[in-house]
Amino acid sequence: MSLNVSDPEIGNAYEDVRDDKTSTDWAFFDFADGKPDRLKVAGTGSGGLSEFVGQLKPEIAGWGYVRLNLSNDEYSQRIKFVLVPWCGESVGIMRKAKLSIQIADVKNILRNFHIEVPASQVQDLDEKDIMTRLRRAGGANYDRQTSTY
Repeated sequence: MSLNVSDPEIGNAYEDVRDDKTSTDWAFFDFADGKPDRLKVAGTGSGGLSEFVGQLKPEIAGWGYVRLNLSNDEYSQRIKFVLVPWCGESVGIMRKAKLSIQIADVKNILRNFHIEVPASQVQDLDEKDIMTRLRRAGGANYDRQTSTY
């Protein structure tokens, strides 16, 4: 069964996170009340990864989209995007099973991201670890003198 992603607010929230002219740097998408196969915007914010992680709950499942600023110095500012498939520890087994199929529909909307960080606990979303993964995914490392990877 495919996931209904037709709500125009989903695309609007995605584009808002991608837009450098807005302060919005994350969005979270989960399921509409009483509609387990319909995606909706559950929240957006401008408080960075820490604010995003703060709103995740063990009983919910969904997908997050986060904009992060990766920089080695003041001259090298790069915007990177992270897709976060979130499945809290208290989510039922049937919902967990559906998530693995529904992510294909989500990726048709949230198309552009640099890395995917699946998480079921907030500890899985450590900012330092995510930034290291983004640097590794970025290819060339011109900051090798101070880099630890």
